[in-house]
Amino acid sequence: MKISTELPTGYREILSVDLQKNKKLAVLVNVSAAVIAVLLAVLGHFHISILSLFDLSHGFLPYLARFGVLAVASVAYIVLHELVHGVTMKLFGCPRVKYGFTGLYAFAGSDCYFGKWPYIAIALAPVVLWGIVLGVLCATLPASWFWVVCLVQITNLSGAAGDLYVTAKFLRLPKSILVRDVGVSMTVYAREE
Repeated sequence: MKISTELPTGYREILSVDLQKNKKLAVLVNVSAAVIAVLLAVLGHFHISILSLFDLSHGFLPYLARFGVLAVASVAYIVLHELVHGVTMKLFGCPRVKYGFTGLYAFAGSDCYFGKWPYIAIALAPVVLWGIVLGVLCATLPASWFWVVCLVQITNLSGAAGDLYVTAKFLRLPKSILVRDVGVSMTVYAREE
């Protein structure tokens, strides 16, 4: 289906996802994110000790540089994650994308209605793209920089808990669904039988 800014006739709302209003779901997604983060940190620690992040053997300036890069990269990652959502929306034909921050969540949203598979691609695009980029950096940078990139990768994978949740939920829905994601909430529509 071509992307539309108006709901086609014959569709009705079947599901709404709003992490701002649904506190149970917000807790579930955030606890899932924390569990993913802890598991990834433990796995990373078995590869290279997290203590290497605090290594001063190369001097104080490289130590400060690692933490400065980590701080900048962490903020940049949030912006880049949402930018990838927005660019993917545009690639699927949405004319206008809105970006924002609610105080708890950064978001990219639009007034467009996306089919099931385009929306799943939109949801997963940042975690896949940045997962690959950060994975390559983790594998190629010196050990003293591993945890700088690994922590951003942990943010990437754990921060995608909401995207993974909606993907898993939408995979079980009919292929004809339409998803409207305004950024802070999304509504799913299905054809009326």
